[in-house]
Amino acid sequence: MTDRFPAPSGLLEIGVVRRPHGVKGDTYVDLMTDRDERLAVGSQLWAAGEWRTITSSKRLPQRWLVHFEGFDERTAVEALTNAPLFAEPVDDPDALWVHDLLRSKVVEVDGTERGEVVGVLANPAHDLLELQSGALVPVIFVVSCSDGITTIDPPDGLFDLDA
Repeated sequence: MTDRFPAPSGLLEIGVVRRPHGVKGDTYVDLMTDRDERLAVGSQLWAAGEWRTITSSKRLPQRWLVHFEGFDERTAVEALTNAPLFAEPVDDPDALWVHDLLRSKVVEVDGTERGEVVGVLANPAHDLLELQSGALVPVIFVVSCSDGITTIDPPDGLFDLDA
């Protein structure tokens, strides 16, 4: 659906609409962010070529149950099944964003260069930056990320494990 209904420039993919639930237009949503406020009542998300307003949402154990304005029956909301959801970036200077971390150059606070971030891996304790070298750096050691440079303050010996 992304190709058929491209999102406006600058929006971030935050989730996916899944199958409908019941007959009154509710649908399941898989959220790909820890920012639950993305699905708050009144939030606007881009899906299937239009802005959609959330009129109700409920957190379930594995996903969300959401109702979008104007989708008051099952057959209507079926049109959104598997549509990616996009939203404006959240303005939070303390947050780390995967799209900023990817392809950034990693540098320790003392100036030691450690390579490029090629992935961000979900981990129960802390997400991990996967570097080009194969090294894994817990995001808890990230001091800042801006202008393509991720500064880290790792404990002594973290990179010795890779040797």
